[in-house]
Amino acid sequence: MGKIFYESPSAANVKNKSTRLTRWGPPLALAAAVVFIVSSAFPVIAGLARDMRTFSKWWGILDVSIAFVLVILAFAIMALATPSVSKETEEMSYRIYRVLIHGIFVMLLVFFLFGNHITWINCITGFAWRAWLLLYGLPAWLTALKALGR
Repeated sequence: MGKIFYESPSAANVKNKSTRLTRWGPPLALAAAVVFIVSSAFPVIAGLARDMRTFSKWWGILDVSIAFVLVILAFAIMALATPSVSKETEEMSYRIYRVLIHGIFVMLLVFFLFGNHITWINCITGFAWRAWLLLYGLPAWLTALKALGR
């Protein structure tokens, strides 16, 4: 008789997760990138507005709705891809962090140069949580995006 190969449940589970990552990772990563860019427009516009009372009621509803979709996408990507983050992806994330931290300095410059023209109370929390989400989810997002090439 020939050899019988047994695949342990843990190996099958890893294979199943890899298949899910390959199938769902890239579309989720691309959707999250688009939603992140659209969502980031809200604090920019709010910061440049002098009077938020001139904005329609739908503005706040749309902002919160898109932010909610962004958070759901980010958590889905992290749940799907975090177990598969490789050492190479961690190193790539570190190199990207080293570039993105310059955003703090840029925001400081914007504050000093254009601070009187920006309504910071309308935008700083939006910038802060989006920056946190970007940095926190970056390794998983890169892993999900890299599954496109598999």
